[in-house]
Amino acid sequence: MSIDLNKQGILVTRPAQQAAELAEQISAANGKPVIFPVLEILDTADLAPLYDLIDRLDTVDMAIFISPNAVNKAMNLIKSRRAIPATLQIAAIGRGSSRELKHFGIEKIIAPTARFDSENLLEMPELQDVVGKHIVIFRGDGGRELLGDTLTERGAVIEYAECYRRSRPDVNAGNLMRQWSRNEINAVTITSSEGLRNLYDILGKLGRQWLKTTPVFVPHERILEVAKELGLEYAILTESGDEGLIAGMSTWFAEHHV
Repeated sequence: MSIDLNKQGILVTRPAQQAAELAEQISAANGKPVIFPVLEILDTADLAPLYDLIDRLDTVDMAIFISPNAVNKAMNLIKSRRAIPATLQIAAIGRGSSRELKHFGIEKIIAPTARFDSENLLEMPELQDVVGKHIVIFRGDGGRELLGDTLTERGAVIEYAECYRRSRPDVNAGNLMRQWSRNEINAVTITSSEGLRNLYDILGKLGRQWLKTTPVFVPHERILEVAKELGLEYAILTESGDEGLIAGMSTWFAEHHV
C-alpha cells in the first residue's frame, strides 16, 4: 500500500526544535502538517554539575542518551570543552537520538533495532555484563528511572546528567480551535506521555471534546495508556519513529475512506 495522507490536516505536537522533520515527512506523504508544540525545551538552570561531569568523562565507561534533546544539549557542551574519549561507549534509545549523534560524528552507537525504549535498550548484549562499569545517563529533568534502576541492579555505577528542562508552553489555543472547528485538524500525533497531558491541559474544556473525537496516533504503548486514561475515543498505536506514525495514519485513513 502506498503512503498517502490524503490531504488530511495532521497536528504535530513535538517541541519546536524537533517538529520540522516530521512536518516535512507529512507534507511529502500528501498531508497538511499543523505545528503546535506542547513541550518547551529549556536549558538546565545550573550547568556546573554538567561541566564537572564532562571534565570527568575519561572515567566513564558508557554514556546513554535518552532523547535527541539530550544529545543536542550535551554534545554541544562536550564539544565546547573537550574531545570524546576514544574508550567511551555511546548508547541511545531511539532513532532520533542516533541520527542526532551521527550529526556530531558518532558512528558506533549501541541502540535497539526494534521498539525504541528503555526496555529494549536493556536487552542489548552490551548492557548485560555491566558490573562495576560507570554509566552516565544524559537526560532531561526527571523522567523514568527504569533504565538507571535496572543497570544499578546489574552492578553498574549510575550517574544522571540532567542537561535540559521540559516545560509546558504558555500558548493560546484559540487559533488551533478555529482550525479544528473548520475540520482542518483530522489527526493528532503525540510522541510523549507528558506532551499528551500538556495538550489536554492547554486545550481546555471545548478543545478536549475535539481531541476526544479525533484520531490520535502514538508510537508507544505507554502513551496509549495515557490516551485511554484521558478518555480519548480514537487512540491508535503505530510502529516506532516518524515512518511508523505516517504509515499508521495512512493505513487508518485508507481503511476509513477519509
